[in-house]
Amino acid sequence: MSILESIQSSADVKKLRQDQLEPLCEELREFIIQNVSQTGGHLSSNLGTVELTVALHRVYDSSVDRIIFDVGHQSYSHKILTGRRDRFDSLRQYKGISGFPKPYEAPDDAFIAGHASNSVSVALGMARARTLRHENYQVVAVIGDGAMTGGLAFEGLTNAAASGEPMVVILNDNNMSISENVGGTVSMLQTMRAKPGYINFKRWYRDVFTRLPALYRFNHKIKEWLKARLLSENMFSEMGFNYLGPVDGHDLEKLETAIRYAKEINGPVLLHVLTKKGKGCEYTEKDPERYHGVSAFDPQTGAMPVSAPCFSSVFGEALCTLAEEDERVVAITAAMAAGTGLDSFAAKYPERFFDVGIAEGHAVAMAGGMAKQGLRPVFAVYSSFLQRGYDMLIHDVGLQKLHAVFAVDRAGLVGNDGETHHGVLDLDYLSAVPGMRIWCPASFEELRQMLRHAVEDENGPVAIRYPRGGEGRYQAASLEQELAVREGGDLTIVCYGIMVNTALDAADRLAEQGVSAEIVKLGCVTPNTFGLCMRSLNKTGRLLVAEDVCAAGCVGERLLAEAGLQGVKLRQAKLINLGDGLVTHGSVPELMKLCGLDAASLAAAAQELINGERV
Repeated sequence: MSILESIQSSADVKKLRQDQLEPLCEELREFIIQNVSQTGGHLSSNLGTVELTVALHRVYDSSVDRIIFDVGHQSYSHKILTGRRDRFDSLRQYKGISGFPKPYEAPDDAFIAGHASNSVSVALGMARARTLRHENYQVVAVIGDGAMTGGLAFEGLTNAAASGEPMVVILNDNNMSISENVGGTVSMLQTMRAKPGYINFKRWYRDVFTRLPALYRFNHKIKEWLKARLLSENMFSEMGFNYLGPVDGHDLEKLETAIRYAKEINGPVLLHVLTKKGKGCEYTEKDPERYHGVSAFDPQTGAMPVSAPCFSSVFGEALCTLAEEDERVVAITAAMAAGTGLDSFAAKYPERFFDVGIAEGHAVAMAGGMAKQGLRPVFAVYSSFLQRGYDMLIHDVGLQKLHAVFAVDRAGLVGNDGETHHGVLDLDYLSAVPGMRIWCPASFEELRQMLRHAVEDENGPVAIRYPRGGEGRYQAASLEQELAVREGGDLTIVCYGIMVNTALDAADRLAEQGVSAEIVKLGCVTPNTFGLCMRSLNKTGRLLVAEDVCAAGCVGERLLAEAGLQGVKLRQAKLINLGDGLVTHGSVPELMKLCGLDAASLAAAAQELINGERV
């Protein structure tokens, strides 16, 4: 039996001899590579934190102590070591284990962790709860240096440092988020240098001199006086943290020593750990960004299938065309240049490309400033990440009706990353932004036309929301707010974006059953008076709305309200959407079927409307 096969918990890791730890790390890396090559997932970030995770489980008991990962894409080793090794082949698959920490999955997962920069705030909340409830457990936050580019991280650090609460913040410094890190924090971290034997010396000093309190107090004052005059402080110690490090994040003995010492300090500690993203695998070490998030690949060579055109890549090409024609066009990303298709723009127009790091709120506010001064900013961002810029969307863009364009990528169900990454809330919160117009392309060509219209012809805030992946059978293009893509007389199906493909498939099934469905595709969902929809409903009297967004604020609710205001007589109506939006992980086709949004389910719902049955 391998060493890894003997591990089911933190207790099992603690039982290992020192000479078993490095072989365990080798087995973990091989296990992760082999499994992720089949299921896809986050690879290079997890390979870089193997030793750190083993050391954490040597010191802490994750079934009792609270280990908060920020972000959860560095938690695979933790999952494997805490009883989920046998299910790891189901990683990110429907009904399988999640790619992120989920408390419902195991008590060892202290908190859900799909977005960046929140770990210190969460950990401080847990530490304060422990103190107020007089309980006994340890709290540690593991935050990557990429997450340090987010403002929330500094809000948490500032409060934690001043709190006096015993807690440890481990800064996993690998100079990477998804892409290479940017900003002033990076420069600061690069100036910090390791001191050989530093932590061992501090531990020895404390153990020896605390036995002689008077001498300790005297020496401590001298030490602090010399430190203040001879050594440069860093931001963390200035805040009030007990700063330790940097420590080699791949030296298990030094790591364990440092973490144990940090745990023993009765106060807030920041332990600075240096790791290499993609560690232990040649192709991931050479290109950690490419192997950050992967689909299936060859584990021997790292070769991945050639990517087909997708909405992200089409957007990037279209924006380059617009930038060539208009020098006012600038592009903004929040550490997601490649993911949002902006890597080609960055190469072609570096002076007009701005990567702000994991700082979506700042990106939105900066776009507002750019727009106010005459530029035409386009911020490309994943739907679930734009949530963090909501206040700035209202205050810094909407209230002044500034002309900023938001390319909202990964709208709708994204699949295997699950509920933390599904783009199912944006329609609701974007519709509340003053002056916001929301376009939903259904094809690549429609995305090109809508982007050009948004940049050149609009004069206020505009969002263009499009899905992950490629187009379907519908490949036409229109800038009409409403378009009848299929005529019929028995019921009206209303949809937008790539849901039109499913609606067309459902209509084909219905036609075979003798049901004539009219399909109205919405191009602009906000604002829209739904004139064509009302005319269609006056004809059919039956409404079926299919949307891959949550129920709150969905188009279907607005359609029903408008029908009521206009006195349209509806015999039957059905809104099919994602309910509360808490949809699990799995492939998009599986999740569409689960939520009743696949063609067969839509056709069945339509048939029930025709038969007069309420569903």
